[in-house]
Amino acid sequence: MFIVFILTIINLKIFLIMKDNNQKRVAILTENGFEEIELTSPKKAMEKAGFKVEIVSSEKGNVKAWNTDHWSITLPVDVKLSDADPDDYDALLIPGGVINPDKMRIQKEYVNFAKDFMQSGKPVAAICHGPQLLIETGLLEGRKMTSYPSLKTDIKNAGAEWLDKEVVVDHNLITSRSPKDLEAFNKKLLEEIKESVHLLA
Repeated sequence: MFIVFILTIINLKIFLIMKDNNQKRVAILTENGFEEIELTSPKKAMEKAGFKVEIVSSEKGNVKAWNTDHWSITLPVDVKLSDADPDDYDALLIPGGVINPDKMRIQKEYVNFAKDFMQSGKPVAAICHGPQLLIETGLLEGRKMTSYPSLKTDIKNAGAEWLDKEVVVDHNLITSRSPKDLEAFNKKLLEEIKESVHLLA
């Protein structure tokens, strides 16, 4: 009887955790040319944790992935960027890839969407070349972060401190260098989403 009671309590706790996580909604902001694993790996981890994850893009219908040196899978766009409201989401993920962030950073809609998150204190996660978009927000002054090494000078010029670490967390900002850091990146991403809003200095 006692064992049944304990198991009931454990199941109730799991249910409440999953219920809370199911209320979390995460936007993945991307264009064509995202590095496949940098989107699919965090997306899978977040969905496994019970978060509602949606791909937001200005592309119609689908976005196409890049895998190392060739085009690969296509994924459906869940919400068109022009219809997306940052207030509807609890966190933002920006996957890398050489093509993807370069296309986004020259489009005001993408920049403004990311800027809104940076100002809100809600978790913003960017990996590899993803921080290129964040540079355009003009909100990296004094922040600590990392990225693909080739962006080091750009990030320092934007006023941030660049660190050569697998994952760097600075208030609401989570960054990693490359796909080899995905395990650490995903772990921190989940932790920060569960914590939700950070008070910005």
